[in-house]
Amino acid sequence: MYGREFGAKMFSGAVLNCCFSYALLSFIFWVFAGYAYVVNAKRPADDPDKKEFRFGAIFLAPITWPLLLICTVLLFITKALLYGVFLVLFTIALVVIRKPFLLGWLEKIATYVGTKLLDANTQLIDLFLGGLIKRSQAG
Repeated sequence: MYGREFGAKMFSGAVLNCCFSYALLSFIFWVFAGYAYVVNAKRPADDPDKKEFRFGAIFLAPITWPLLLICTVLLFITKALLYGVFLVLFTIALVVIRKPFLLGWLEKIATYVGTKLLDANTQLIDLFLGGLIKRSQAG
C-alpha cells in the first residue's frame, strides 16, 4: 500500500475525522442551544434576563457555529495584524521624528486630568467637611 492508495486512505481518514468532529460539535452546540431555550422559557415574564427566542433558532445552531467561529478567528487575526502595524508605525515615528512629542502630550494630559480631579475632590471636602475645617483652622 504505497503511493496513491496510501494517500487516498489518509485523505479519506482525515475527511471522516473532520466530519465526525463537526457532527459531534454540532450535536453538543445543539444540546446547549436547546438547554438555554428551556432555561429561558422557565424564567418569569418580568425577569430582565428573559429574551424572546424562537423555537426554530435551536435548529440553526449546527449551521451558525462554524460561521461564528470563522468570524471570531478572522476578527482576532485582523486585530493582531493592526496591532503589529501600529507597533511598526509607532516605532518608525519615534525614530524619524526624534522629538519627544509623546512626553509633552502626556504631561499636558496628566496635568489637565490631575487638576480637574483635585478641584472636584477639594469641592467635595469643602461640601461635606467645610464647617469642621473652618473650626479647626480658627481655633
